[in-house]
Amino acid sequence: MAGWYEMKKNDMGQYSFVLKAANGEVVLRSELYESRAAADNGIASVQKNSPVESAYTHSDASDGRFYFNLKAANHQIIGTSQMYKTAAARRAGMESVRTNGPTTAVKNEA
Repeated sequence: MAGWYEMKKNDMGQYSFVLKAANGEVVLRSELYESRAAADNGIASVQKNSPVESAYTHSDASDGRFYFNLKAANHQIIGTSQMYKTAAARRAGMESVRTNGPTTAVKNEA
């Protein structure tokens, strides 16, 4: 089973999505978008850029944990990972996004 995107709309009418791995774990979170169309464009950007190694930036949080951002060709952040305890776990998270990012499956959160 492949991963999927899960789209949700908040109480303010803004949209966001997460990318979930095949095991249901969230591996990437989007920013907030003002419209569904803009959020759909964000998903399309993740689908396009997730296989590209140079689209990832590695970062260390001030508390010593690790995370990464996925960036579009214009260098805008299109998704941020969860926090990881080790750099190796961050690398595994990036590989999961690379594997699951191209999926076309999109579900609306219940």
